[in-house]
Order: sequence, then C-alpha cells, then structure tokens
Amino acid sequence: MRVLLVCSDPRLIIALCKSSLPAKYLIVSVSTRADALDNFREFDLLLLDSATPGLDSHELCRRIRSMASVPIIVLDPGVDEADRVRALNSGADYCVVKSHSLHELQASMDAVMRRFGHGPAGRAAHRTPARTGEVLTAGPLRLNLRNRDVTLDGRPIHLTPKEFDLLRMLMEEPDTLHTRKAIISRVWNAHWFGSTRTLDVHIGALRQKLGSYQWIETKRGIGFRLGSAPSPARDSSPSEA
Repeated sequence: MRVLLVCSDPRLIIALCKSSLPAKYLIVSVSTRADALDNFREFDLLLLDSATPGLDSHELCRRIRSMASVPIIVLDPGVDEADRVRALNSGADYCVVKSHSLHELQASMDAVMRRFGHGPAGRAAHRTPARTGEVLTAGPLRLNLRNRDVTLDGRPIHLTPKEFDLLRMLMEEPDTLHTRKAIISRVWNAHWFGSTRTLDVHIGALRQKLGSYQWIETKRGIGFRLGSAPSPARDSSPSEA
C-alpha cells in the first residue's frame, strides 16, 4: 500500500523509513501543500505532519476531503487537545501524537486501512453502482456501502470518512442504543485515547449535514441511536450534539 507522507522533518522521515513500516507500506515523502494536492490521488493513505512549516494541515485536510475519501492521519505534537479536535473536524481520520511509538502509528494505519479497504483514492469515483443488498436505507436516507455515497431525498450528502462510518454503524443497527464507548471502539479503535469530545463533534457535524437533530437520538449519559426522518411539521434545524 502506498503512503504519502507530507513532512519536512528529516528525523521523522528517517525514523519511519528505518522502522518496520516499509515492510508493509511504500512511503513517499513530500514537503509542501502543493505537492500533496498534486499527488494524493495516487496513494492509499496520507500522513500529514502538522508541524511542517508553512503547512496548514487543517486547510489541507478540508481541501483533500472535499475531493476524495482517502484516509488521512495527522501526526500531531500533542500539545493542544483543541488542535487535534480541529484536525478531526477538518476531515482527518486519526490524530497520532508524534512522541508516541511508531508501533501505535502502524496500528492506526492498519486500522484505518481495514476500514477503507485497499486501492488509491482516485479510483473510488469509478466504482460500479451498488446492488440493493449493499445499500442501507432509513426513510429518504440512503447509504451505499460499496462506493460510500450518502443521499437524502436524492440529494448527495458529503461526509468525511469518520462521519460515514458513524452513520453506517447507526443505520446497520437502527434499534440499538450504542454506548459512547462502543461507538468510539468501533468507529475509531479500541485503543483510542483521545477526548470523547471528538465523538460529540462528529455527531454534531452529522446532524448539521443531515439537516435535523432528529436523525440521531441522544440518550443522555449513555449514547446514541438512529432516529427517524424529521416531521415536516417540526422545526428540523440542526442542533449541537
């Protein structure tokens, strides 16, 4: 699998190349936003070093996410939790603190690739339409498991990969009340040590994109489950998680 590393720190590049990662991943490094935007479609996974001088990793995540669903892992200095939450809200799938071990980074890379499957991001748009058995529906909401498309009343809804995985979990088990721990374990991973605020951010973003608080029900202190299509008679304006 091909990995694009956006980084200008030679120590990090050398450490990655000397680790066990090259046995499984072909790592190619670039150091500028322009090179990342020009080349990301040829890769299966992006690693963005947020400490790279002159690189706005949040804006780069948003730009790439608007064009493709390629998985993105941000390498963060680990100083500011709010900055990691912002990165996740910008479209990153994981934030890995750079001071942690390379084993944790590889575990995160393996986990995100299991969820996305293999194949360059540029190929996603050319997949064949899904069969009926590969589409989840809830009223006017349709989620295509094969090409990861989501539509509401026939209108495309553009979700980040994590938002898609979260909505998929809720739609696959619509009658289940999912605990916060279960959601984080399944959508992120069982060893996630980040803030649970990350889940709230993604729930809030999903509600906003779906246009209604009613699509995702909250059981305070427990978790979330799939709601129902909003009633036309009620105000369906989105609300915070």
